[in-house]
Amino acid sequence: MIANAARPASSRISAICVRLANLLTVRRITVHASLLAVCLWSAYAIDLAVPGLRDRAGNIKGADFLHFYTAGALLRSGDVAALYDPTAHAAYQKTTLPESMGTYFVPMYGPQVYLWFVPLAGLSYGWAALVWALLNATVYFGCCYALWHKCALLRAHGYLVFLLAAAYPGFFSLIAFGQSSAPALALFTLAFFAFDARQPFLAGVAIGSLVYKPQLGIAAAVIFLAAAEWKIVAGAVASFVAQLGLAWVWFGGKVMHGYGQTFLRLGSAQPFLESKLYQMHSLRSFWMLLLPWPRFAVVLYLGSAASVLVLAVMCWRIMDDLHLRYAVLLIASVLVAPHLWVYDLVVLTPALLLLGDWALQHPSAEVTPKVKVLLYACYALPLLGPMVRFTRLQLSVLGFTALLWVLWTLSRRSQQRISQLGHSR
Repeated sequence: MIANAARPASSRISAICVRLANLLTVRRITVHASLLAVCLWSAYAIDLAVPGLRDRAGNIKGADFLHFYTAGALLRSGDVAALYDPTAHAAYQKTTLPESMGTYFVPMYGPQVYLWFVPLAGLSYGWAALVWALLNATVYFGCCYALWHKCALLRAHGYLVFLLAAAYPGFFSLIAFGQSSAPALALFTLAFFAFDARQPFLAGVAIGSLVYKPQLGIAAAVIFLAAAEWKIVAGAVASFVAQLGLAWVWFGGKVMHGYGQTFLRLGSAQPFLESKLYQMHSLRSFWMLLLPWPRFAVVLYLGSAASVLVLAVMCWRIMDDLHLRYAVLLIASVLVAPHLWVYDLVVLTPALLLLGDWALQHPSAEVTPKVKVLLYACYALPLLGPMVRFTRLQLSVLGFTALLWVLWTLSRRSQQRISQLGHSR
């Protein structure tokens, strides 16, 4: 009786998805993307259109970029020893930019990351923030263009893809926060093209370079180790060791020791680093927002993350279509990351494009309506993040999880068809 009850429920869900998918026409999505882009970017421009270092809301313009700018200025001044001293870091920031008083950051990145900002620290803060925003946008749209060009059926919708890319909440947050997630998107994009060219070692090199944002590489590490992808693992280890080794040679053991000590302070720094949980979009933040018991939330996070990784490993082993496999990898990377802010969602861009192209290539597939509806949801639901302060339910995470589950069911059906063909022979 349970099975019979489940089938009608599944049929009703499928019917609803078909109706919703039929509403997602190119014209309608174009209108939605245009309105969203105008609303987001015009509001942002108005917010910034005041003199001084702070915007209309009283926040630092460029937000997190202030931290990178200060670290770059420290390195430029030669005061390397202060890089991982929060007190010295704050004092130098206050001296360099008096208007920023009251807004401070914990230095958590490797010293090799802060080297990127030494040239920018030679500019005034306003110009440096503008240059950094333009660099982020260039990397982001460059990755979007490369992936769009790889998607055969999406090429006919270039204008729509550009609009969607410009209005994507992850990209908007990347620019508004002045964060450093664009290089992570570039590395995931390079890894995809390396896989496509059957160069697993080079793909591993790109994945291993995520050591600068290690939380984004957890799923990849588990998937490739569990799938015994040793060439990928070798490339990742080589890249990991090379990046940290070069940093050690350049900065010396004392600075690297200070960097290591930051991880020992993660527990005490968490309330500061995660002051706005509603802006976070992974399983860990999902459970922490939903439940008032932190320890129980951690247990549920670990259990659900393990389940996601098991599904991702099986999909990687079963699926033949690289576009689907890579989408699974990226969705799992977002879900299991212990610390993932809204601007980190730019790493989902390849998954959204690849799955969108797959849906156009397989219009008659049973799961295609579900994929279309969930792609729309995963794209838009991060906009509702601020509402989570009242609802306590991060819908974006449910959308990502549902999309992963649909891809898992697709992989199972593909495997069953292959098995049936084998038996018939």
